Amino acid sequence: MTTAAELEQVAFELFDEQGFEQTTITDIARAAGIARRTFFHYFPSKNDIPWGDFDGELDRMRADLRAAPPESPLMDAIRHCLVEFNRVAPEQVPAHRRRMRLILGVPALQAHSTLRFQAWRQVVAEFVGDRLGEPADGLAPQAIAHATLGVAVAAYEKWLDSEDSDLSELLDAAMRELAAGFGAAARPDATR
Repeated sequence: MTTAAELEQVAFELFDEQGFEQTTITDIARAAGIARRTFFHYFPSKNDIPWGDFDGELDRMRADLRAAPPESPLMDAIRHCLVEFNRVAPEQVPAHRRRMRLILGVPALQAHSTLRFQAWRQVVAEFVGDRLGEPADGLAPQAIAHATLGVAVAAYEKWLDSEDSDLSELLDAAMRELAAGFGAAARPDATR
């Protein structure tokens, strides 16, 4: 019996050998020993494979944000949850690098990523909206959600460029920079 994780592994091996765009669903199904139509029981499309169980991960992030102590400053709570959401066990780092190189580097996946990033930002915006007493689609929740995603992508790009960098440290440092920027912008004497 094939699992989603096994099918994902087969697909990643083919992506490494043939390239993402050259690998078809038929290729993946054949290599996994399943019918092509069975593939769709596991993933809606080839573009969904690199994302794994992203919906489950978003549920985990949403729960982590809800569990943040109410007295913690907003940006500290987001930073902590962002770092934990993206924490990778040392033995999983090579596979995670491979996954993120695909997601951030393959043009066909970048358009698909827009939908995934929108769902990710929504989780952050809901949390910010709850904290600020504003709707999730309000300006401040959306601005913070977009900025947080930008920080995460920048940290990931830096991580992918440097094999000996630590993703958690990069995310933490980048979020501290963002929080400092938001803090400076909120001060009445801040230079505009």
